[in-house]
This record gives sequence, C-alpha cells and structure tokens, in this order.
Amino acid sequence: MNDTKYEQMTFEFESRPPIKGYPELHWTGKRPYKSTVYYPAQRKETYGEAKDGWLNKIYWGDNLQVMSHLLKDYRGKINLIYIDPPFDSKADYKKKIELKGKTVSNDQSTFEEKQYGDIWTNDEYLQFMYERLILCRELLSNEGSIFLHCDWHKSHYLRMIMDAVFGAANFRNEIIWHYKRWTASSKAFQSMHDNIFFYCKSNNYTFNKIEIEEEDYLKERKTTRGWNSNTVMSGGKRIRQLIVYNKELFEQAVNVGRITLDEWDKIVYSLGKKVPDDVWNMPFINPVSNERLDYPTQKPETILERIISVCTNPGDIVFDCFMGSGTTQAVAMKLGRRFIGADINLGAIQTTTKRLINVARDLNAQIDAGDKYTGFEVYNVNNYDLFRNPVEARDLILQALEVQPFETSNVYDGEKDGRMIKLMPVNRIATKADLQGLIANFPYKSFEKRKEEDPSAVVLKLTLVCMGHEPDLAAALKQELSAYKVDIDVVDILHDRTDLQFKRDSEADISVENGELIIKNFYPLNLMQKLSLDKETVAEWRQLVESVMIDFNFDGAVMQPSCIDIPEKNGMVKGSYKIPESAGIIRVKITDVLSESLEVEVQNG
Repeated sequence: MNDTKYEQMTFEFESRPPIKGYPELHWTGKRPYKSTVYYPAQRKETYGEAKDGWLNKIYWGDNLQVMSHLLKDYRGKINLIYIDPPFDSKADYKKKIELKGKTVSNDQSTFEEKQYGDIWTNDEYLQFMYERLILCRELLSNEGSIFLHCDWHKSHYLRMIMDAVFGAANFRNEIIWHYKRWTASSKAFQSMHDNIFFYCKSNNYTFNKIEIEEEDYLKERKTTRGWNSNTVMSGGKRIRQLIVYNKELFEQAVNVGRITLDEWDKIVYSLGKKVPDDVWNMPFINPVSNERLDYPTQKPETILERIISVCTNPGDIVFDCFMGSGTTQAVAMKLGRRFIGADINLGAIQTTTKRLINVARDLNAQIDAGDKYTGFEVYNVNNYDLFRNPVEARDLILQALEVQPFETSNVYDGEKDGRMIKLMPVNRIATKADLQGLIANFPYKSFEKRKEEDPSAVVLKLTLVCMGHEPDLAAALKQELSAYKVDIDVVDILHDRTDLQFKRDSEADISVENGELIIKNFYPLNLMQKLSLDKETVAEWRQLVESVMIDFNFDGAVMQPSCIDIPEKNGMVKGSYKIPESAGIIRVKITDVLSESLEVEVQNG
C-alpha cells in the first residue's frame, strides 16, 4: 500500500449552523473541527482469504487518525457505526494478567494491568467526542445509522452533541439496555441501565423489522409443565390475550386435553413474538460463558446482534472505532457483514485478533460459510508503535525524562528544572489544534501578577513533550501568548528516543532441527520485570505466552501466518512446529500474556 502521494491530503468538513430555537452546548476551549489531514497506515498482518475482493480491517492507532485515514476510501460508505466510547466514569480499567499452567517458581503468577483510563476533565472529554463524532458523520453513508453507547455520566451532554453533529431531526431512539447486577446499598436507586442513542444520516436509512420472543412469554415456557386448557385459561393475562389472538390453536389444545411443554411450545410459539421496543432486557455476559474474554467493559453479543440485524443487510460495512474486545467485529463476521475496527490499545488489537481467528475457524467449518467475510488484515496507523498501552505512556515518559509528576493539575503534567512539562497526545503527532485546551486553561491571573511585578520577567517556562508534531508548534503557542514573555520548548521523543528507554525488548532462542522449528526459550522482559522474574527463575517459558504465529513464506512486509497456535484459556502453546517443504523465509511472532509481541526471522536450513 503506497500512501506517499496522499500524505498532504486535506479533508474539509461541512459546518452545520446552529438551529434557531435549539440549545447549543458550549464548553471551555470549544473549537470548531472543520478539517483533518490524511494519515498513512501500514499493513502488518493478514489472516484468511478475501471474499469478493474484500478483507475486513483492524487498525491500531488513535481513532481520530484512523478515521482521517479512512476518509480517502470510505467517506460516505459506512452503513452502520456502533461505538462504546469512554463514559468518563472516573475509573482506570484493569485486566487480570495470569500466567498459563502452573505458577512460576516465585509463586507470583498474576497481577493487574491497566488497559485504559476513563478519567477526564469535562471540557477535554466533550471536545474529544465532538471531533470523533464529526468524523463518524463524514464516514457514514446517507442510508447509514450510528449507535452511541453511554451511561448516566455524560449521556445528557452526548445527546446534545449528537443533535448538533447529526441533526436533531435525525434522532430515532434512546434505547435503554436494562440489566441486573448486585450493587451495594446507598441513598439512591440502583443504577441498572445504559443508554444507547440511535441516529440516522437521513430519512432513507436501513431498518429491518424483526420480532423477538417476549420476556414474560419466555418465563412461562421455562416454568410450565403439563398445562391443560383449564390452567391455560386461568393463567396470566398475557397468556389469555395470546390465546384470544388465535382461537383455532387454542381449540386444538382443548381437544388434545392435557398437553406437554413441547406440545404447548408448538401451539403457541408464534404467539409469543413481538416487535422490539426501546427497552432491551439483556443480561451481562455470563462469567462462565465462552463469550467472556475478561476484557474490561466488554458488552454482550446479543446487543450487537440486534443492532446489526436491524440496521444493515448482508455485505454492508459495519464500523467500530472504540473496538475493545472486538464484539462488534465478531458479530458482524457471524452475520455476514463486512467490518472495520480500530483501537488505540494494543491489548484490544491482540484480543480482537485472537477472537476473530477463532470465529473465522468455526464459521469456515460450517457448510454454509460461503456468505461470510472471514478474512481480515491488521494495520498500524502512522507508525506510532512506541507504546503498547496509552495508559502507561504518561508514567513511562515522565520517568524516562526524570520529570516530577503533578497528580492533580489539569494544566501541566509535571515539573523539571524549573520548567513546567506538558505531555501532548501519545501515539500520534501533536497539532496546533491540540494547543487549544492548554490555552483555555492557563493560569492567566498568575501571568498577570508576574507581569505587573516585573514586565521583563518570563511568566511561563514550558516544555511540550510530543511524539512528532506539526511545524512551528512552539511558535503558534507563543503567538497565542503574545501579551506575555514566555519560554516555550518542544521535545520530540520520536527523535530523541535513542536516549530514552521506554520498554525492554523480548528475547527468544529459536532453532531449526530435523525439519521442525523449535522455540527453546522466550523471555518477555517487560512481563518478567512486572513479575519480579529473571531468566533463571523461568522454569517454563510457555507459561508466559499467549500465542505463536508463523509465516513460513514471509514476503518481507506483511505477515500471513499459516501456522496459528492459540491454546485454550489454561493451555500452553506447543513450542515445536513442522516446517513445510515449500517454506522460504520464516517469520515468527510470539505474543506474551501482556499482549506484547516479538517478531523474528529464522533461517531455514
């Protein structure tokens, strides 16, 4: 994929003017989002075969950059967008990292790893969502729909932003996902629902009417044994109503006399259906279900099954840019839809890849799998792969630069040698637009006081730390602060990374013996450091490994694994693999339980 000629491409957005008579949401630092630039992507891995020239796509990167990349080919072509974005829940979400098989020799076999944070300032969160919803609108087709999943924390704000971006007239439903869970008692009613906002792009949107089995009817079917006509008539109001709707079937039941549950099912099956309303009673994922992947905030497949079935047709494109564990993508694959997914967290990419490999394997084993799009490819966006987990990035950078961190400031991230330190977005370049939130929150009263005391004094010494940046970033900030004397510096850690150590690379001992590729040892040094392990205390390297994938004919650019070793939850990888006679260049990818990977080429012969 040659992205070079598109690197200067700019996409302009149509501004939606305020609607007279409708309220408009304002926040500190609100800025219009009128354009974006194209960001390149690099294809890294391919799984399965294309169908009708299509391979599903998974992107690792900031979804603002991913969607900016997608605009070139998919602007106005996405049929359905479902997003489950951050809720601003004021929590850090963690995943339990557990070694395979037996415990290691120091008996420290588990720990919790932050997967992502959901702690925002209000203004930062609203601008973040505003920009991404505008990009969603640009990608959505005229026949398309978008579903935004949220809860009480920010639903009232998000509804207003959705009105502004998509138009209040394009609102269709506020769906209530009702569930049951145990919560501690408090001086409030227990929160037992999420909100899902349903908007369309135009009135010409896809909506397939479906019927579902009514919850009360399902309870009756589960608990009724040996009903006869008398007990039917003395049953609940809903059952009596159902019988009235089809007297012929009820007369058949009377003639039969005493009937079994199976016979009862056959008679009234068609009567227990209804068109879904906007309250969906669906349970959380069962803790022992194969669906559960122990990924924080994972949503049930049943929610996505209903949304995708109603608002798309087979072959349509479904998009989720807050992918998480890949529920949207897995359901889309099962229902014969094409899909695109994105997430900034490498753990999400690894979890989704593993999940889709298993779904594709099961589907391809079925006789009628010909209508399913099971092949997919994995991309990086903009080559920003320094950090596998953006939650850790702040701490890692501050530690590497020896910065004293601030825990409570919403302006600066820390201080070093008398200079304030501000971390710009990780895993993407910093733009002039990123400065607006900083500009809005500067302590101007302090600046004025210092200026009054000494007009020649520098009121602010600031270092911006970024991973690539637009030209003249410091100059743009100085221009905004032209009323004051300031000292602005920019540190680009992509350029300076040779002097910084953010993570330790993994090591492996791999050999070819008697026609087999044998992994003798594997040392994921980051994981081992978290477990306080050294090489001598690793009795079984396979305990540390999530998967092994091997491309026996690597083309030098994109891995296309023909050998995929993903064991069951408590199982371990084989470690020894037969080399085909047709093998050429061998590329091995070993992924540890922390979702970090080592890729190496192995000489054959």
